[in-house]
Amino acid sequence: MHAHADHQAHSHEVRDFGRAFAIGIGLNLAFVVVEAIFGGIAHSLALLADAGHNLSDVLGLVLAWGATVLVRRLPTRRRTYGLRKTSILASLGNALLLLIAISVIAWEAIRRLQQPEPVASGLVMGVAAVGIVINGLTAWLFSSGRKGDMNIRGAYLHMAADAAVSAGVVLAALAMRYTGWLWLDPAVSLVIIAVIGWSTWGLLRDSVNLALDAVPQGLDPERIESYLAGLPGVMAVHDLHIWGISTTESALTVHLVKPDATIDDALLGRINADLHHQFGIDHATVQFELGDDAHPCSKASILG
Repeated sequence: MHAHADHQAHSHEVRDFGRAFAIGIGLNLAFVVVEAIFGGIAHSLALLADAGHNLSDVLGLVLAWGATVLVRRLPTRRRTYGLRKTSILASLGNALLLLIAISVIAWEAIRRLQQPEPVASGLVMGVAAVGIVINGLTAWLFSSGRKGDMNIRGAYLHMAADAAVSAGVVLAALAMRYTGWLWLDPAVSLVIIAVIGWSTWGLLRDSVNLALDAVPQGLDPERIESYLAGLPGVMAVHDLHIWGISTTESALTVHLVKPDATIDDALLGRINADLHHQFGIDHATVQFELGDDAHPCSKASILG
């Protein structure tokens, strides 16, 4: 005998960052052109390296923006979760783009360390100072969403790191002007790589984990299992699965063993509400199973 109690899923609001993406892409694309031109004129690898990195950031912002649009597509019979996974794929693609960019920069920086070239330090400082303003402004546009969406967090981290890197380029150019140490330009490029690599690693790790349906960062499966095991009448918890269906939404399925076949709508509603409010899980499937061997197939389920 089977019985089902279906509850509507909570609406999970995803804030629209379309304007932030449009402004960020426009500003950074223009700045890439400026950096590439003046980096070539000044013979500055640090500026050219940052231009290449900023170009990858523009591509990353385009990917992230596309994902925020696709994630709103309604589910279909074939794609029952819609296109929510695109936000995870965009984060993963963003991280891979950055890894490719820093590999190219590292190769050229090592070559320049062996053969330093003169750099127009004044020009470098001026262009990098503009970069601080543009990247800082773009990071600010995404700052409000960095804690709730890994896709937005990726955009924020890239822009914040760029602002810090531009500040480093200004300091390096200032030091070169007074010391004449040409090796500072490629050395700063290597520092840029280290900063980008550090910020990218966490994004890459979390993106890969979500793509492989691991428990999303910030959710403690042991704590969730402990909560479920402590529910009234629950004898055992098994087949607990928690995964991310997007960079902002999580899903859960679990079997709970109970000694009776009573369908407790109040308990089902409490579980659904607690999973949402305490753990941020909006898509839950909880299945009750009898603890009595006489009725091993009796079940009651809740879809949230």
